Amino acid sequence: MIQIDDIQSTRIGVVGAGSWGTALAKLLAEKGFDIDFWVFESEVKEQIETLQENRVFLPGYLLPDAIHPFNDIETVVKDKDLVLVVVPSHFMRSVAMQMKPFIAKDAVVVSASKGIENKTHLTMTGILEEILDFLPPENLAVLSGPSFAKEVAAKIPTVVAAASVNDRVARFVQAVFAGPTFRVYVNHDPVGTQIGGAMKNVLAIAAGICDGMNMGLNPRAALITRGLTEMNRLGTRLGADPLTLSGLAGVGDLLLTCTGALSRNYTVGMQIGQGKKLDDIISEMRMVAEGVKTTRSVYNLSRKLGVDLPICNEVYHVLFENYPLEETIQRLMNRSLKHELDGVL
Repeated sequence: MIQIDDIQSTRIGVVGAGSWGTALAKLLAEKGFDIDFWVFESEVKEQIETLQENRVFLPGYLLPDAIHPFNDIETVVKDKDLVLVVVPSHFMRSVAMQMKPFIAKDAVVVSASKGIENKTHLTMTGILEEILDFLPPENLAVLSGPSFAKEVAAKIPTVVAAASVNDRVARFVQAVFAGPTFRVYVNHDPVGTQIGGAMKNVLAIAAGICDGMNMGLNPRAALITRGLTEMNRLGTRLGADPLTLSGLAGVGDLLLTCTGALSRNYTVGMQIGQGKKLDDIISEMRMVAEGVKTTRSVYNLSRKLGVDLPICNEVYHVLFENYPLEETIQRLMNRSLKHELDGVL
């Protein structure tokens, strides 16, 4: 139940103990909330209980006593006012199905996962709305923006957006998460907030490829700018407000992931630019690079809708069809000349 006037009484469950889920659970516990924390891996549960640390996904950060790990999802989500879901996007559907019998009918469910489902092309709240069909759609919210987990855990100042179609829900989420080092703005555009969060991972792979090939700074600046154009094309086609994509969840997150070495998607791209194969890169990673799966979703969705996304499409061809990088760059540079705002306005 939403209680903005008594925010500290909010009962919270956090579902997903990757680096981002752990950082957010730490943030909330340090604000004074008791956090029931769903952890998939038994070894991670044991580490949190005995060492107060998630050495698998967020090593080096002491976790507060107020974080209570469980492998049982019922305990974590039952009777909670707010449930934060932070799982890889391709697990969102199965995890939502596990949560469904236990979620309170007036709970606020917040997604901090970034991606688009491969088969359905649904956003994360789209999946939640479909599975948790007893919840009012306005009880679903999104938390997104330029935020590396390690920096949030280290209490480095970070600014994000909380999005819901309902202003009261958005401001409730804002009040729960906001703190001295974690500033939260609200918007009422969950679609745009999620399209920005998903597509920036695809574009970060492209930026990493450029840097892996030592192409210089000009291409990266062009890629970020034209990548924002592609975000706007797909986002507005799906009903997003273009101003959202000019904000924290769009250009803000895009800048961070296309320039920051902490980005897993940028790292994947850099290694591809250096000549490594995607399968070899993925096999060496414990954590998920969301942009790889999202590339497939964005490519197929853009073809279905007839939306021109040349950069994202070329990332798809490189990742899944082994197109040579040099030829990819030539195709992008030799496309027919156009007005800069074609397909945007």
